[in-house]
Amino acid sequence: MLTSSPIVAFVATVDPGRAKAFYAQTLGLRLTSEDSFALVFDAGGTMLRVATVQELKPAGYTVLGWIVADIENTIRTLIGRGVSFQRYPGMPQDANGVWTSPGGARIAWFLDPDGNTLSLTEAPS
Repeated sequence: MLTSSPIVAFVATVDPGRAKAFYAQTLGLRLTSEDSFALVFDAGGTMLRVATVQELKPAGYTVLGWIVADIENTIRTLIGRGVSFQRYPGMPQDANGVWTSPGGARIAWFLDPDGNTLSLTEAPS
């Protein structure tokens, strides 16, 4: 029933002004609308709703991620825009924080201003 329906991604923020700057300026997403309930961005053809909430306890796992063609270049660009990449104990990560999964995908994690965990994934070649 839903196989041909587009999906909407959601993430929450307690500070829409700060989230707007991060998602639009730092990540480069196009803001398509905003109101008191949410900021709406075009994330590569997927609607991303950054919902305004009164209180937020970030999940302890990735809530949103992007598939990228060149993870190293994307990391360099984001670092240049002030993004810091996360390191996790017990996970072998390279100098840029990239972990190679058993299947060969390369993954790196970073946080948005509300502490939501976001990721980049480069598919195995």
